Amino acid sequence: MIRPMTAEDIGHVQQIARITWNDTYKEIIPEDIQINFLTRTYSDAMLRKRMEKTCVLIAEYEGKPIGFLNYTKKDEDGDSELTAMYILPDYQHAGFGKKMMEHALESLRTAKKLFVYVDSRNEMARAFYEKQGFQLLDEFEEYFEGYPVETAQYVYYMHEAVLV
Repeated sequence: MIRPMTAEDIGHVQQIARITWNDTYKEIIPEDIQINFLTRTYSDAMLRKRMEKTCVLIAEYEGKPIGFLNYTKKDEDGDSELTAMYILPDYQHAGFGKKMMEHALESLRTAKKLFVYVDSRNEMARAFYEKQGFQLLDEFEEYFEGYPVETAQYVYYMHEAVLV
């Protein structure tokens, strides 16, 4: 089941983010940088702010939150950004990501473009987004929490692509 996040989900979202980040980035981003980022970005206060200012969807399996997707509301240009999508490792490749994307795209049906930024070395995420119809726009170097990373920018053209 896919549903909007509630305040009762905060602890689950924090746990999903920690587990998934550690699993995905253990060989890519140093642990101390991960911890600092997760502590700040997924604090209770920041998650409450995300619920207020953006859209957060929860994927449930047997009544338990196992993933979440976060995206911005459509801006004045008709654009939105997918800011986070994490699914617990045991539930990846089971269709939850696609279901959350379908819900997000349906709610953004009047938008023009949906952007997402992915660490270039995160091959699993890149493959997922490409399979969903996102197109690579650019790759560039930047600093994440003071650590050099290579970022891939993707775009989904809302009225041209069809989800597979």
